[in-house]
Amino acid sequence: MSAVVAAGRRFLPRGYADLARQLAIWFGFLLVYQLARGLADRDPSRAFANGWRVLDFEQHTTHRVIELTLQQFASSSRFVTDAVAWTYWNSEFTVVGLALLWVYLRRNEGFLRFRNAILAANILGLVGYVLLPTAPPRMFPSIGFLDTLDNFGGLNHGSGLVSLAANPYAAMPSLHAADALIVGVVLASVVRRRIFKVLWLLWPAWVWFAVMATGNHYWLDVAAGILLALLTLAVVYRASVRTFIAKLL
Repeated sequence: MSAVVAAGRRFLPRGYADLARQLAIWFGFLLVYQLARGLADRDPSRAFANGWRVLDFEQHTTHRVIELTLQQFASSSRFVTDAVAWTYWNSEFTVVGLALLWVYLRRNEGFLRFRNAILAANILGLVGYVLLPTAPPRMFPSIGFLDTLDNFGGLNHGSGLVSLAANPYAAMPSLHAADALIVGVVLASVVRRRIFKVLWLLWPAWVWFAVMATGNHYWLDVAAGILLALLTLAVVYRASVRTFIAKLL
C-alpha cells in the first residue's frame, strides 16, 4: 500500500482524490451530455428540411456540394477511407479524453482551463442541436452521399450504445470540429517540441476534413463549430491571451 501511495505522490500532481474528482466530472459529464444529446429534438421532417436548407445555401454560395467532392476523394483510397472513419469515431471522445489526461498528468497548471473550454463548448453545442436539428449529408443518398462509416470496426450509427446515446440529427454545430480546434490549439501551446506543435495545429484541419468526407457534417457545421471553439477559447483564456499565443511560437 505504501508503494501505491508513493507512486501517487510521484506521478499524480494533486493526488488520488483530485484525480478521482476529475474522472468523475469527465465521465459524469460524458454520460449526461450523451443522454441529453440523444434526447434533443429528433423531428425527422424538421431535421431534413434544415438539411435541405443548408445544401441550398451551400450551392448558392459555392455553386457546388463541397462535402460530396471530399467524400468522393476519400473513397478513392481505402487507406484514406479507413483513416477518416477512424478519425470520426475516435476524435471526439478518445482523443479528447487522452489529451485531457495527458495535460492533467504532465501540464497540470493548464488543465482546468482546458477542461472548462471543452465542457463549455459541448454544453453550448447542445443548444444548437435543440434549436436547429439538422440531417447530416449521409442522409441524402439521392444527391450521391454514402454512409462510409457503416460497419467500420463493427460500428455504425445504428449499433448498440451508438444508437441509444447518439442523435442522428445533431449536425449543427459540429462539435467534432470545435473540440478538435480546442485540443489542437491547447496541446500545441503546452507541448515543447516544435514538431508536435505543428502536428497538433494540423490536427483540427484533418478532423474537419474527416467529418465532411464521411458525410457527417456540412462545411457550414464545421464553420459553426470553429466559431464556437474560438468563442469558448476567448472566454476561458481571456486573461492570458498574449501568454497563450506566445506558447504557440
